[in-house]
Amino acid sequence: MPLLQLASVTKRYDGVVALDDVDLSLEPGEVLGLVGDNGAGKSTLLGTIAGTVLPTAGTVAMDGQSVRLGGPAEALRHGIATVYQDLALCDNLTVAANIFLGRELRRRRFGVFNLLDHEAMRARAAELLAELRSRTPADELVRNLSGGQRQAVAIARTRLSEPRVVLFDEPTAAIGISQVEEVLSLIDRLSQTGIAVILVSHRMQDIFGVCSSIAVLRRGQLVARTDIAQTSTEEVTGLITGAIESLEETS
Repeated sequence: MPLLQLASVTKRYDGVVALDDVDLSLEPGEVLGLVGDNGAGKSTLLGTIAGTVLPTAGTVAMDGQSVRLGGPAEALRHGIATVYQDLALCDNLTVAANIFLGRELRRRRFGVFNLLDHEAMRARAAELLAELRSRTPADELVRNLSGGQRQAVAIARTRLSEPRVVLFDEPTAAIGISQVEEVLSLIDRLSQTGIAVILVSHRMQDIFGVCSSIAVLRRGQLVARTDIAQTSTEEVTGLITGAIESLEETS
């Protein structure tokens, strides 16, 4: 049974079909690359899984049980976390404070006030970063971090909720080439723990560098879904542009 399964998912906006009867499944530990041209429906599909977009029709299921994802918090309760392109980090706070933002640990009450357990948060943040093999210091201010380190902080933050699925929206779009490998390694380490990943990226080298499978969207339709080892950048590019209608055309 797939960990995550979308069945006949459709999304319409005032007559415009953003997603058209999409079926998609995801297994534990799988890294699925989601690709397509601008307007192909990638963001809408990612939003449907993340809980920010309600489908017009179709179902989303976890472990075979249909779920209604009415918002990011509800998606998180079902084990689905998202790392957005802007990362939503606070530059003036430390790494540990960013990881625990909104979920701070408290050690005891002092009168009517709760005291934050900064030591426990630093220690747990350091553990999460160590699990990702990131050398990012837990007490460093985020403003001083590189793009790759910022991604590590955002990923560590998702680990607090023990997600089973993590969605990445263009994680390497705004970082230097030297930091891309660090981010792809972080994604690979997530998958090695059994967490399933969906990676949206325009960088074909990233998709073929870390993904185990690939799905191609074109004009809201899923036109291809295959193992990464069974295709090539040329074939995928053809599927994205429409030069190749489907995988059957090349078989």
